[in-house]
Amino acid sequence: MAVDHYENFPVASVLLPAPLREPVAAIYGFARSADDFADEGDLPPDQRRELLAGYQAELDAIEQGRPTQHPVFLRLRPVIASYGLPLQLFRDLLDAFMQDVGKDRYRDFPELMDYCRRSADPVGRLLLHLFGHATAENLTRSDAICSALQLINHWQDVGIDAGKGTNGRIYLPQDDMARFGVSDGDVLRRSVGKPASTDFRQLLAFQVNRARALMLSGAPLGWDLQGRIGLEIRAIVAGGLRILDKIEAVDYDVFNRRPRLQAPDWPLILWQSLVRPLDTHR
Repeated sequence: MAVDHYENFPVASVLLPAPLREPVAAIYGFARSADDFADEGDLPPDQRRELLAGYQAELDAIEQGRPTQHPVFLRLRPVIASYGLPLQLFRDLLDAFMQDVGKDRYRDFPELMDYCRRSADPVGRLLLHLFGHATAENLTRSDAICSALQLINHWQDVGIDAGKGTNGRIYLPQDDMARFGVSDGDVLRRSVGKPASTDFRQLLAFQVNRARALMLSGAPLGWDLQGRIGLEIRAIVAGGLRILDKIEAVDYDVFNRRPRLQAPDWPLILWQSLVRPLDTHR
C-alpha cells in the first residue's frame, strides 16, 4: 500500500499476514478510489461530489442488505461482513473526501485535527478491527499515529497542495501562519519554485515538532501488540518519523525538495522496528 495517496500509511504491507492482505487491499481500493474522486483529474466539484455520493449510497445498500454491482464494493462487502467492520469508519472517510472538494483552508489546529479524525484515523481503526485488537486504549493510540501520519503528509506536500484547485489548498492552520508571519500568498508563490523564507521554515519546524510529539504519543501501541501487527505498526511509525527527519534535513524547504521515503531508508526503518528504544520500556 506504499503508493502516492497513502504512502505514509501501511508502509510495511509485506509484513501483513497473508490472510489479511486481501482485506487490507479491499479497504485500500475503497479509500484510494474515493480520494481520487476528491483530488485527481479535472472534474468540476459537482461531479466529484456526485461520485462520492455514489459511494455513500453503496454503503447504505450494504447496511440495508441490498445488492451492489460496483466492483469496489463487491470486493469490500465480504470483508465488512467477515470482520464486522463498522460502516461509520468508511462514512467518515467519505465525509473527509467530500470536505476536500470544497474546503481549502483550516482556521486552526483543532479544525485540522477534526479533518484528520475523519481522513486518517479510520484507516488505523479498520486495521485494528481486522486484527481483533480494537480496544479503547489501542484505538486512541492508533488515532494519534494516523493523525500524525496525515499531518506529516500535509507538511511534505505543502507545495503540491498549494497548486491544487482554484485557490490552492493550504492545510497549515491559518492562526499559526499569522503568528509566524506567513500569508496565503507566501505559500502560493513559493509553490512554483521560490525558496522558503525564514518565517516559513520556522512555521514548518513548529508543525514538524507537533507531528513528532503526536506520533511518539501513539508509538507504544506497536510495542504493546505482539506479532506482525506490532511490527507493522512499528514500521509505520518509523517511516513517519523518518519523513520528519527528512523535512528537517532539507531545512524545511519542502517547496524545492519534497522529502519522501526511498530505498536506502528501508533498512533503517526495519532496524528501528526491531529494536525498542530505551524510552519506550515500562
